Amino acid sequence: MPKHRLINPNIIFHTVICSVFSILCISSLDVYGAEKTDTLRILCYNIHYGQGNDGKYDVERLAKAIKRTKPDLVALQEVDVGVKRSGRVHEAQRLAELTGMAVRFGPTQHYEGGLFGNAVLTRLPILNVMIQPLPYTESTKERVTYPRGAIAVTVRGPNGEPLRFISTHFQHNVPEDRVAEAKAINKHFAVNNEIPTILAGDMNATPDSEPIKILLKQWTNAIDKAAAPSAPATKPRSRIDYIFYRPASRFQMIKSEVIAEPMASDHLPVFAILKLQQD
Repeated sequence: MPKHRLINPNIIFHTVICSVFSILCISSLDVYGAEKTDTLRILCYNIHYGQGNDGKYDVERLAKAIKRTKPDLVALQEVDVGVKRSGRVHEAQRLAELTGMAVRFGPTQHYEGGLFGNAVLTRLPILNVMIQPLPYTESTKERVTYPRGAIAVTVRGPNGEPLRFISTHFQHNVPEDRVAEAKAINKHFAVNNEIPTILAGDMNATPDSEPIKILLKQWTNAIDKAAAPSAPATKPRSRIDYIFYRPASRFQMIKSEVIAEPMASDHLPVFAILKLQQD
Protein backbone atom coordinates (compact mmCIF):
# COMPACT_ATOMS: atom_id res chain seq x y z
CA MET A 1 0.00 0.00 0.00
CA PRO A 2 1.48 3.40 -0.94
CA LYS A 3 2.73 5.49 1.92
CA HIS A 4 0.42 8.35 2.79
CA ARG A 5 1.30 11.75 4.21
CA LEU A 6 -0.62 14.30 6.21
CA ILE A 7 -1.93 17.19 4.17
CA ASN A 8 -0.53 20.63 4.79
CA PRO A 9 -3.39 22.86 6.08
CA ASN A 10 -2.78 25.31 3.23
CA ILE A 11 -3.25 22.50 0.72
CA ILE A 12 -6.46 21.45 2.47
CA PHE A 13 -7.74 25.03 2.31
CA HIS A 14 -6.86 25.39 -1.38
CA THR A 15 -8.39 22.03 -2.21
CA VAL A 16 -11.60 22.76 -0.36
CA ILE A 17 -11.97 26.19 -1.96
CA CYS A 18 -11.48 24.68 -5.41
CA SER A 19 -13.94 21.91 -4.60
CA VAL A 20 -16.49 24.41 -3.34
CA PHE A 21 -16.38 26.46 -6.52
CA SER A 22 -16.42 23.40 -8.75
CA ILE A 23 -19.46 22.04 -6.94
CA LEU A 24 -21.48 25.23 -6.57
CA CYS A 25 -22.73 24.90 -10.13
CA ILE A 26 -24.14 21.40 -9.59
CA SER A 27 -26.89 19.93 -7.48
CA SER A 28 -28.59 23.26 -6.80
CA LEU A 29 -31.85 22.09 -8.33
CA ASP A 30 -33.14 20.18 -5.31
CA VAL A 31 -31.20 21.80 -2.47
CA TYR A 32 -33.45 24.80 -2.01
CA GLY A 33 -36.55 22.80 -2.84
CA ALA A 34 -36.30 20.63 0.26
CA GLU A 35 -39.63 19.96 1.90
CA LYS A 36 -40.45 22.35 4.73
CA THR A 37 -40.67 20.16 7.81
CA ASP A 38 -39.32 19.97 11.33
CA THR A 39 -38.00 16.45 10.76
CA LEU A 40 -34.54 15.60 9.47
CA ARG A 41 -33.69 12.42 7.59
CA ILE A 42 -30.08 11.51 8.39
CA LEU A 43 -27.85 8.92 6.75
CA CYS A 44 -24.34 7.81 7.74
CA TYR A 45 -22.43 5.75 5.17
CA ASN A 46 -18.86 4.49 4.91
CA ILE A 47 -18.70 4.01 1.13
CA HIS A 48 -15.39 2.06 0.99
CA TYR A 49 -14.01 4.45 -1.68
CA GLY A 50 -16.72 3.33 -4.08
CA GLN A 51 -15.81 -0.35 -4.11
CA GLY A 52 -18.59 -2.84 -3.51
CA ASN A 53 -18.37 -6.36 -2.18
CA ASP A 54 -18.23 -7.67 -5.73
CA GLY A 55 -14.94 -5.80 -6.24
CA LYS A 56 -16.50 -3.26 -8.61
CA TYR A 57 -16.18 0.50 -8.23
CA ASP A 58 -19.73 1.74 -8.69
CA VAL A 59 -20.65 5.23 -7.52
CA GLU A 60 -24.01 5.02 -9.27
CA ARG A 61 -24.91 2.02 -7.10
CA LEU A 62 -24.01 3.97 -3.97
CA ALA A 63 -26.11 6.92 -5.12
CA LYS A 64 -29.13 4.65 -5.55
CA ALA A 65 -28.64 3.29 -2.03
CA ILE A 66 -28.45 6.83 -0.65
CA LYS A 67 -31.50 8.06 -2.55
CA ARG A 68 -33.72 5.23 -1.26
CA THR A 69 -33.83 6.83 2.19
CA LYS A 70 -34.57 10.35 0.82
CA PRO A 71 -32.08 11.93 3.22
CA ASP A 72 -31.71 15.60 4.07
CA LEU A 73 -28.16 15.14 5.39
CA VAL A 74 -25.62 12.43 4.59
CA ALA A 75 -22.29 11.81 6.33
CA LEU A 76 -19.86 9.93 4.09
CA GLN A 77 -16.57 8.31 5.02
CA GLU A 78 -13.79 6.80 2.88
CA VAL A 79 -14.39 9.09 -0.08
CA ASP A 80 -11.89 9.15 -2.96
CA VAL A 81 -11.25 12.25 -5.06
CA GLY A 82 -8.94 11.76 -8.03
CA VAL A 83 -7.44 8.55 -6.60
CA LYS A 84 -5.89 6.01 -8.96
CA ARG A 85 -7.55 2.90 -7.49
CA SER A 86 -11.06 4.29 -8.11
CA GLY A 87 -10.40 5.58 -11.63
CA ARG A 88 -9.58 9.19 -10.72
CA VAL A 89 -13.28 9.88 -10.13
CA HIS A 90 -14.28 12.85 -7.97
CA GLU A 91 -16.59 10.65 -5.90
CA ALA A 92 -17.94 13.48 -3.76
CA GLN A 93 -18.93 15.57 -6.75
CA ARG A 94 -20.32 12.58 -8.64
CA LEU A 95 -22.53 11.56 -5.70
CA ALA A 96 -23.80 15.14 -5.49
CA GLU A 97 -24.73 15.06 -9.17
CA LEU A 98 -26.47 11.71 -8.89
CA THR A 99 -28.43 12.52 -5.71
CA GLY A 100 -29.30 16.14 -6.48
CA MET A 101 -27.68 17.32 -3.26
CA ALA A 102 -24.95 19.81 -2.45
CA VAL A 103 -21.64 18.41 -1.23
CA ARG A 104 -18.61 19.47 0.76
CA PHE A 105 -15.47 17.33 0.92
CA GLY A 106 -13.08 17.18 3.87
CA PRO A 107 -9.77 15.58 2.80
CA THR A 108 -7.60 13.93 5.44
CA GLN A 109 -4.73 12.62 3.33
CA HIS A 110 -3.09 12.33 -0.07
CA TYR A 111 -3.47 8.91 -1.63
CA GLU A 112 -2.41 7.52 -5.03
CA GLY A 113 -2.27 10.92 -6.67
CA GLY A 114 -5.53 12.15 -5.20
CA LEU A 115 -7.26 12.84 -1.91
CA PHE A 116 -9.12 10.67 0.59
CA GLY A 117 -11.42 11.70 3.41
CA ASN A 118 -14.93 12.48 4.61
CA ALA A 119 -17.81 14.35 2.97
CA VAL A 120 -21.26 15.74 3.62
CA LEU A 121 -24.24 15.75 1.25
CA THR A 122 -27.10 18.11 2.07
CA ARG A 123 -30.44 19.35 0.78
CA LEU A 124 -30.31 22.29 3.17
CA PRO A 125 -28.62 25.64 2.38
CA ILE A 126 -24.98 25.68 3.47
CA LEU A 127 -23.84 28.51 5.75
CA ASN A 128 -20.34 27.47 6.79
CA VAL A 129 -17.78 24.66 6.49
CA MET A 130 -15.02 23.66 8.89
CA ILE A 131 -12.42 20.90 8.61
CA GLN A 132 -10.98 19.73 11.93
CA PRO A 133 -7.95 17.40 12.06
CA LEU A 134 -8.13 14.76 14.79
CA PRO A 135 -5.25 13.17 16.74
CA TYR A 136 -3.75 9.99 15.33
CA THR A 137 -0.65 7.81 15.58
CA GLU A 138 1.57 8.05 12.52
CA SER A 139 2.00 5.02 10.32
CA THR A 140 5.01 2.72 10.58
CA LYS A 141 6.23 -0.29 8.61
CA GLU A 142 4.74 -2.53 11.28
CA ARG A 143 1.38 -0.79 11.54
CA VAL A 144 -0.39 1.20 8.81
CA THR A 145 -2.55 4.01 10.14
CA TYR A 146 -4.28 6.98 8.51
CA PRO A 147 -4.67 10.66 9.36
CA ARG A 148 -8.10 11.36 10.82
CA GLY A 149 -10.41 14.37 10.72
CA ALA A 150 -13.95 15.68 10.79
CA ILE A 151 -15.84 17.94 8.42
CA ALA A 152 -18.50 20.11 10.06
CA VAL A 153 -21.04 21.74 7.76
CA THR A 154 -23.39 24.34 9.20
CA VAL A 155 -26.67 24.53 7.30
CA ARG A 156 -29.86 26.49 7.61
CA GLY A 157 -32.18 24.13 9.42
CA PRO A 158 -35.88 23.60 8.64
CA ASN A 159 -36.73 26.22 11.26
CA GLY A 160 -34.47 28.77 9.56
CA GLU A 161 -31.84 28.59 12.29
CA PRO A 162 -28.28 27.20 12.01
CA LEU A 163 -27.82 23.45 12.35
CA ARG A 164 -24.40 21.76 12.41
CA PHE A 165 -23.75 18.38 10.80
CA ILE A 166 -20.45 16.51 11.22
CA SER A 167 -18.97 13.55 9.36
CA THR A 168 -15.99 11.76 10.88
CA HIS A 169 -14.03 8.50 10.83
CA PHE A 170 -12.02 7.19 13.79
CA GLN A 171 -8.81 5.13 13.53
CA HIS A 172 -9.36 1.49 12.66
CA ASN A 173 -6.45 -0.23 14.42
CA VAL A 174 -5.19 1.92 17.31
CA PRO A 175 -7.56 1.86 20.31
CA GLU A 176 -5.86 4.78 22.04
CA ASP A 177 -6.34 6.89 18.90
CA ARG A 178 -10.08 6.31 19.02
CA VAL A 179 -10.17 7.44 22.64
CA ALA A 180 -8.20 10.58 21.76
CA GLU A 181 -10.43 11.25 18.76
CA ALA A 182 -13.59 10.96 20.85
CA LYS A 183 -12.16 13.43 23.36
CA ALA A 184 -11.23 15.78 20.52
CA ILE A 185 -14.75 15.65 19.08
CA ASN A 186 -16.13 16.63 22.49
CA LYS A 187 -13.57 19.41 22.84
CA HIS A 188 -14.21 20.95 19.43
CA PHE A 189 -17.93 20.41 18.97
CA ALA A 190 -19.55 19.98 22.39
CA VAL A 191 -18.42 23.01 24.35
CA ASN A 192 -21.81 24.75 24.30
CA ASN A 193 -25.41 24.26 23.24
CA GLU A 194 -25.71 27.27 20.95
CA ILE A 195 -26.09 25.28 17.72
CA PRO A 196 -28.05 22.01 17.51
CA THR A 197 -25.52 19.49 16.22
CA ILE A 198 -25.65 16.05 14.63
CA LEU A 199 -22.52 13.90 14.59
CA ALA A 200 -22.29 10.90 12.30
CA GLY A 201 -19.48 8.58 11.41
CA ASP A 202 -17.65 5.30 11.40
CA MET A 203 -16.24 5.26 14.92
CA ASN A 204 -14.66 1.79 14.58
CA ALA A 205 -15.92 1.17 18.11
CA THR A 206 -18.73 -0.93 19.56
CA PRO A 207 -21.50 0.60 21.73
CA ASP A 208 -19.91 -0.57 25.01
CA SER A 209 -16.39 0.66 24.15
CA GLU A 210 -14.49 3.53 25.77
CA PRO A 211 -14.70 5.94 22.78
CA ILE A 212 -18.48 5.64 22.67
CA LYS A 213 -18.72 6.09 26.44
CA ILE A 214 -16.68 9.30 26.08
CA LEU A 215 -18.97 10.60 23.33
CA LEU A 216 -22.06 9.76 25.39
CA LYS A 217 -20.90 12.21 28.07
CA GLN A 218 -21.84 14.98 25.63
CA TRP A 219 -24.01 13.35 22.95
CA THR A 220 -27.16 11.25 22.67
CA ASN A 221 -26.91 8.12 20.55
CA ALA A 222 -29.63 7.84 17.90
CA ILE A 223 -29.43 4.06 17.84
CA ASP A 224 -32.07 1.39 17.39
CA LYS A 225 -32.98 -0.63 20.47
CA ALA A 226 -31.24 -3.75 19.20
CA ALA A 227 -28.07 -1.84 18.28
CA ALA A 228 -28.08 -3.71 14.99
CA PRO A 229 -24.62 -4.42 13.53
CA SER A 230 -23.42 -2.30 10.60
CA ALA A 231 -20.24 -4.11 9.50
CA PRO A 232 -19.21 -6.05 7.57
CA ALA A 233 -22.04 -5.51 5.12
CA THR A 234 -22.42 -9.10 3.91
CA LYS A 235 -22.58 -10.71 7.37
CA PRO A 236 -22.72 -7.82 9.86
CA ARG A 237 -21.40 -8.60 13.34
CA SER A 238 -20.43 -5.25 14.88
CA ARG A 239 -22.12 -1.91 15.35
CA ILE A 240 -19.44 0.67 14.55
CA ASP A 241 -21.37 3.31 12.54
CA TYR A 242 -23.41 5.91 14.43
CA ILE A 243 -25.56 9.00 14.46
CA PHE A 244 -25.41 11.19 17.59
CA TYR A 245 -27.04 14.51 18.46
CA ARG A 246 -26.84 17.30 21.01
CA PRO A 247 -28.24 18.93 23.00
CA ALA A 248 -30.78 16.25 23.79
CA SER A 249 -33.51 18.84 24.40
CA ARG A 250 -33.37 20.00 20.76
CA PHE A 251 -34.06 16.64 19.14
CA GLN A 252 -36.55 13.79 19.31
CA MET A 253 -35.62 10.51 17.68
CA ILE A 254 -38.47 9.27 15.52
CA LYS A 255 -36.75 6.31 13.89
CA SER A 256 -33.37 4.60 13.74
CA GLU A 257 -32.30 1.61 11.68
CA VAL A 258 -29.47 -0.06 9.80
CA ILE A 259 -30.29 -0.33 6.10
CA ALA A 260 -29.95 -3.71 4.41
CA GLU A 261 -27.61 -2.92 1.49
CA PRO A 262 -25.07 -5.76 1.39
CA MET A 263 -23.34 -5.07 -1.93
CA ALA A 264 -22.59 -1.36 -2.49
CA SER A 265 -19.98 -1.03 0.32
CA ASP A 266 -18.33 -3.08 3.06
CA HIS A 267 -20.45 -1.15 5.60
CA LEU A 268 -24.22 -0.89 5.87
CA PRO A 269 -25.79 2.59 5.88
CA VAL A 270 -27.18 3.81 9.20
CA PHE A 271 -30.36 5.88 9.04
CA ALA A 272 -32.29 8.03 11.52
CA ILE A 273 -35.20 10.43 11.48
CA LEU A 274 -34.86 13.22 14.03
CA LYS A 275 -37.43 15.85 14.89
CA LEU A 276 -35.97 19.25 15.61
CA GLN A 277 -37.56 20.70 18.75
CA GLN A 278 -38.06 24.35 19.61
CA ASP A 279 -35.60 25.72 22.15
